[in-house]
Amino acid sequence: MNYGKTMLLLAVMTALFMGAGYLLGGAWGAFEALIVAIGLNAYAWWNSDKMALRMHNARVATRQSHPELYRMIDEMTATAGLPMPAIYVIDEDQPNAFATGRDPNNAAVAATTGLLKRLSRDEVAAVMAHELAHIQNCDTLIMTVAATFAGAISFLGQYGLIMSYGRERNALTGILMILAMFLAPAAALLIQMTISRTREYAADRRGAEICGNPLWLASALRSITRGVQGREMMSAEKYPATAHMFIVNPLSGRGADNFFATHPNMDNRIAALEAMAAEAMPQQKSRIPTIRRAR
Repeated sequence: MNYGKTMLLLAVMTALFMGAGYLLGGAWGAFEALIVAIGLNAYAWWNSDKMALRMHNARVATRQSHPELYRMIDEMTATAGLPMPAIYVIDEDQPNAFATGRDPNNAAVAATTGLLKRLSRDEVAAVMAHELAHIQNCDTLIMTVAATFAGAISFLGQYGLIMSYGRERNALTGILMILAMFLAPAAALLIQMTISRTREYAADRRGAEICGNPLWLASALRSITRGVQGREMMSAEKYPATAHMFIVNPLSGRGADNFFATHPNMDNRIAALEAMAAEAMPQQKSRIPTIRRAR
C-alpha cells in the first residue's frame, strides 16, 4: 500500500533532514531540523499538491474553457472507476503533464498548452490516462511529498554553505559543511529516483488499459520526447525537484536507463507498450494506428 510507503518515506526524509541539521549545527541543528521536518511533514501531507500546481502556475480548466479535455477525462475516469479529478492547464509550450493529490478523492491532473496543441486527440487521451493511472495506483501522494522534501533538502545544503561563511571553523567543520553541501542534493536525487522509475512502467501499462490502446501512449511518448527537445519549461527549470512528477523529464532530453535517471529509458517504455499491444492485438504488432488529429 502506497500510504505505508509514504509514511516510510516521510520517516527517512526526516532522518536525512536531521542528519543534515546535525552536520550544520550539531545537536541544536538536529533539533531545529526536526522541528522543521515535522512542519514539512504536516504541510506536505495536506498541501503538497497545491504547492506543486502553484510552482507551475497551473490554472483551472473547466468544462466551459476546455470542453474536449474535460469530456475526455470524464469518460476515462468512468472507465477506470475513479472520481473526477480537478483539471489544470499550464501555459508552457513544452508538451508535458503530471498528476498530483493525496488520494483519488483529492487529485488533480495538469497538462501543458504545448501538449494540447502538439499532440493528437488520441495521444492526449493516452497521456491523461497515464496520469489517471498514477492517481489510481496512489502514486501521486508519495511523488508530490518527495518533490516537497527534495527541494527542502537541497535548500538545506545550500543554506548550510551560506551560513558557514563568516563562522570560526576548524578543519572538521569545513569537511562537514562540504559534505552537507553535496550530500543533501544527492539525497534529494536518490529519493526522486527511488519513487519514480518503476512507477512509470506501471502507470504506462494501466494507462494503456484505461485509454484502450497501448500504441496511443507509445505514439504520445515519441511525440513528447521530440517536443521536449529544444523547448525549455521555465517553471520546471525553476523548481527541478518536481521533474520526476512529469510523464517525461521536463529538464532535458536525457533518457538513459541508468542509476542517475529519474525516468526510465524512453525506448524501453515504448517497447514495453508495443509488446503489450502485440499481446492483445497480434495483427498490429509492427504498426502504429492512424491517430486522429484534435484540430
